[in-house]
Amino acid sequence: MAYDFQVTFDCAHPHDLADWWADALGWSVEPSNEDFIREMIAKGYASDADTATHNGVLVWREGAAIVTEGRRILFQLVPEAKTVKNRVHLDVRVGADNVEAELARLTAKGATFLHRGQQGPHHWVTIADPEGNELCLS
Repeated sequence: MAYDFQVTFDCAHPHDLADWWADALGWSVEPSNEDFIREMIAKGYASDADTATHNGVLVWREGAAIVTEGRRILFQLVPEAKTVKNRVHLDVRVGADNVEAELARLTAKGATFLHRGQQGPHHWVTIADPEGNELCLS
């Protein structure tokens, strides 16, 4: 039996990072359900401390997600900072002719260039998102 899954990034600023990745991948930020959040507070399942306002919208403080065509990436608040290299990362296939343009676009939006790689005829560029999570462009 095959299982469904989502990828989750631990981070310090889940809503900002969700915005960055949505832009990077061309996905959408999952909309917040403000009425549901208010209902959960009214029923005592949550408190105002569990929420934040992001871009003028009431959101859950602990996380944000991006979505496309049934796929979902979650950005989850954690107390500790990233300290070592990721053991898992995303390879974003932008097309060989688009790598340099995407590298320029994403570094202008806060990514950090890390290095270039090659294996036989295959080339890629490794960068880090604004919180240091690695990804490869190929």
